[in-house]
Amino acid sequence: MGTQESDEQARGAGRRAVLGAAVLGAGGAVLGLPGAAGAAGYGGAAGGRGGGLKSLPVPTIVGHRGASGYRPEHTFGSYDLALDLGAHVVEAGDLVSTRDGHLVCRHEPEIGGTTDVADHPEFAGRRTTKSLDGVPTTGWFTEDFTLAELKRLRAVERIPANRPHSTLYDGRWGIPTFEEVLTWQDEQTRKRGRQVWIYPELKHPTYFRKLGLGLEERAAKLLRKYGKDRKNSPVILQSFEPTSIQRLNKLVDTPLVVLLSGANTRPWDFAEAGDPRTVADLVTKKGLREIASYAQGIGPTVDLVIPKDANGDLTEPSSLVRDAHAVGLILHPYTVRNENPFLPPKFRRGTAADAYGDVFGVFQAYFATGIDGIFTDNPDTGLLAREDFLSGRHVNR
Repeated sequence: MGTQESDEQARGAGRRAVLGAAVLGAGGAVLGLPGAAGAAGYGGAAGGRGGGLKSLPVPTIVGHRGASGYRPEHTFGSYDLALDLGAHVVEAGDLVSTRDGHLVCRHEPEIGGTTDVADHPEFAGRRTTKSLDGVPTTGWFTEDFTLAELKRLRAVERIPANRPHSTLYDGRWGIPTFEEVLTWQDEQTRKRGRQVWIYPELKHPTYFRKLGLGLEERAAKLLRKYGKDRKNSPVILQSFEPTSIQRLNKLVDTPLVVLLSGANTRPWDFAEAGDPRTVADLVTKKGLREIASYAQGIGPTVDLVIPKDANGDLTEPSSLVRDAHAVGLILHPYTVRNENPFLPPKFRRGTAADAYGDVFGVFQAYFATGIDGIFTDNPDTGLLAREDFLSGRHVNR
């Protein structure tokens, strides 16, 4: 084995050692639905001792794009509110690139649905159609703007039909850069007297690399600049492309997580390389062992943890939690939202698109499987559900 390969394996082993206290145990069994598991299942993992990921409570509540259930996503208004509501970690940054190579925080490179770019006549000519991971997409793309131009735009609510209240804040905040997020993280850590954690995602890295705008090197450079490239750094990096995480593994010691979409989907970097494997292959015992060689966790869609039937209702948990823990990987599934359309039918209340359902019941189902944390647009709801779970208050409505 070459020296570089040895160094990379040692780096991965060191990060997994830091992670160990946050995992429920290599032999942790998959538990049933609400009521099947008690708070004891989280044992010493929730103690918050030590540095790095060992300091995170379990289950960890991750504010998805901030507190995006209440404020336009990926704004400092959303990030601040997530901390105010008590989120353990803030997903501050879906990282995409500008034309001049700056990393900015947007859900996608296409920004027509998350900014007021359509209201700027000077940018009307930049509306175009591109192939984004094989999907024809029409709109305005960050790589066609300089950072100075993007700073003229304001953020808006992405799904106003589900969150009409959030439109009150349309135009209030601009687009953050990743460097601004790193500075904000330090400022908020000092202000709040506790370590603030962030969970940036590299979006469509193969797409940007083909444009000459590689995301990994830019992210790693900023992390090194701010001293956040170490295994104990309060940053978790994630991507839906396994090769992007492998590339990051060579650049930084920061904890790494592979995101996993539906079982029948194929990561775009695999598609580009002609690799026939799908997510279903990655969540086998063999696939998870391979992921554990370069990453410390996985971020599966919740449907990989508890599959749904043809009606969209929850069935029995899969073996994913047990299998991932057996190879030392943590699991932070995504995403729980309060609104009816995002909940399994049996947990919905009423028919209004913006009405809340029995999201507490949904949280209990996922917590009971033994996951290490979960992404939610509503951190306050997630924290209250977590409190219920850890205290044994499993309310079946």
